Amino acid sequence: MTDGPWHCRHKRAVDVAIAAAFVLLDTGTTLAGATWWPDHPGTLAWVMLGVQALACASLAFRRAAPLTVIGVLGAFTLAVTLLVSPAGLLTPAHGGGVWAPLSTMLAAYGPLFHRCDRRTAYVALALFTLVVMRPWEPSVTNMTIGLLRTAVGPLLALYFDTRRRLVQALVERAERAERERHLLAERARAEERARLAGEMHDVVTHRVSLMVLQAGALRVTAPDEATRRAAEDLRAAGCQALEELRDLVGILRTEPEGDRTPSVAGFADLVAESVAVGIPTELIEEGDPALASPVVGRTAYRVLREALTNVRKHAPGARVRVRVEYQHAQVRLTVRNTPPADGPRSALAGTGSGLGIGHLRQRIELVHGTLRAGPTSDGGFGVEATLPAFVPTAESAVRG
Repeated sequence: MTDGPWHCRHKRAVDVAIAAAFVLLDTGTTLAGATWWPDHPGTLAWVMLGVQALACASLAFRRAAPLTVIGVLGAFTLAVTLLVSPAGLLTPAHGGGVWAPLSTMLAAYGPLFHRCDRRTAYVALALFTLVVMRPWEPSVTNMTIGLLRTAVGPLLALYFDTRRRLVQALVERAERAERERHLLAERARAEERARLAGEMHDVVTHRVSLMVLQAGALRVTAPDEATRRAAEDLRAAGCQALEELRDLVGILRTEPEGDRTPSVAGFADLVAESVAVGIPTELIEEGDPALASPVVGRTAYRVLREALTNVRKHAPGARVRVRVEYQHAQVRLTVRNTPPADGPRSALAGTGSGLGIGHLRQRIELVHGTLRAGPTSDGGFGVEATLPAFVPTAESAVRG
């Protein structure tokens, strides 16, 4: 469901209600004798009153076809004008008035605000103004009222359209500034990584090098073979630690080129792998996966992978249901399994560090999400992760 106020989500209903209100308003003012209604209405007058109601009802399409609404109301006004004079078939109770219905004010608003071709809109409004003003029957009062009827709407439309463009430009500028801020944060983070890598290299390498040198000296000076062998093992371990430290520092000094973890598109593959090893797994996806930004998709993929791995370790024979809900504001991933058909496989249950859920919770908190994991009422286990749909990163900033 689209977010926003009710009147923005139901524009057609609002237009129909406005059209109905103007139909009642113009019908009432006409019957009250404020426009072209005669003292003794005949069949033609009642027919024209019905035609006026239909013309005012065209306001329901003022967004989709604003020029058509202008044309319908202009044609009705011109028809009434010709029936009054020179045809003489209608004799208004109050002569010399403005024959156009009040709906013309709202109709004149549409062409400029709803992005019609400006040149065509100006031509249509000019012709519409001539019909309403009736300059061939000069009257200062009627021409002034007629001009106001058709000029106020376009002026308001130009104002609101300009304001809308200005707000849109400000929003785009704010989004661009936000992307630049994230890029600067990424750059500062990379510089900090390089600084920490250098300090760690200097401190740790110095101490480990001393250990290696002392072990080498002990290997040469030790009086017995056992001590020399232990010193050699210590020296070899120290050298290996230096090599691994050098590799680690190199990784820290180099900014990662991108996370290779699959995103939401990899959910089906994870489920297929689980089914292939004998774990009945069902995947239910609701909404548009495109709503999840890349970093959110990769985080959700890790959650699902860890959850399915735990099921294989601790709940053999259980059935698993995976539900993913994509919404505009958030992505919710729920993994629930039934109680295990057999006891946990000790060979698998004993593997791992036991920190998988904890590490996932830390990763999810970094993107301002939440993770809940624990036993369910039926004896199974459930994992539920709620993530924001969009998390700005340097990657998304560059794309923007």
